[in-house]
Amino acid sequence: MTERMEAGRSARMNPQLPHFSMTRSGRFLGVVVCAVLILGIAIGSYFRGWTAGNREEKASNERIMELQYANQKLTADNTHQMATIANLQTELDNVKDKLNAIMPSQGTYNISPNQSMIVADGHLTIGLIGSPKNQSVNININSKQQSAAAGEVINIALDPSTSCQVRVQSFDMFKAVLTASCAAVKPQ
Repeated sequence: MTERMEAGRSARMNPQLPHFSMTRSGRFLGVVVCAVLILGIAIGSYFRGWTAGNREEKASNERIMELQYANQKLTADNTHQMATIANLQTELDNVKDKLNAIMPSQGTYNISPNQSMIVADGHLTIGLIGSPKNQSVNININSKQQSAAAGEVINIALDPSTSCQVRVQSFDMFKAVLTASCAAVKPQ
């Protein structure tokens, strides 16, 4: 009886694994259960990560679409403003040309072919003889014919006390732009 009690006590004190887990089929079943659990956790983690990635991808795609729309709008606004600026510049140039035709800068004169003007406070009479040529223009200054190219300066001494200059600014087939000024000669 002592042996039985000791065996009973040892069974309670040293619990052993159930007999089923010690068999070959029990170990196989344990391995399968662990593998299924690991596979389930892996699949669940994959799908959770996939859905989180999809949410971020959708959010970034929406942001990209918003930025593309904003970029297209800014490009259209920029194009419209550039066209407006070009139109305003054209209008400004036209107004400047009309103003210069009516009232050129002081000392600047637009002379048409076969036209003459009294300039430089009445000291000079300048006329354009015929249409300007390719390289030069024929000018009559106080009844003296001169040929000049663009940028050329013609000096005229009216009397010992007054000296005048006529500069050919530019010319085309329809007009010549000249500047004329007279100044008193400084005594030496």
